[in-house]
Amino acid sequence: VQLQASGGGLAQTGGSLRLSCATSGFTFNRYAIGWYRQAPGKEREGVSCILIRDGSTWYGDSVKGRFAISKDSSKNTIYLEMNNLQPEDTAVYHCAADADYGLGCKDFMTGYRGQGTLVTVSS
Repeated sequence: VQLQASGGGLAQTGGSLRLSCATSGFTFNRYAIGWYRQAPGKEREGVSCILIRDGSTWYGDSVKGRFAISKDSSKNTIYLEMNNLQPEDTAVYHCAADADYGLGCKDFMTGYRGQGTLVTVSS
């Protein structure tokens, strides 16, 4: 199983970045797949998740209205479009996937997890 995150980098406050998570080794359309982030000295925080089966989505309160998650089932890849970035969005962003047992995105961070990509937002 592989979840390869990419697309991180340096952005200015108010700027945008697009993250990608390319997956392999599991049946893509039977999973809930999403993003979480961890900043130095802080707890892991769920950012967003998408249920591949029906496209339903979940967002953490801190990113609602600014971030958008999407999927490309032909490429077994999910994306996170991040707009109006703020310094508090600075973190390592990881993708994670959990089998869809009918619970939606509830436990997506407890399944497979990949290496992260660093997002730095300058003020």
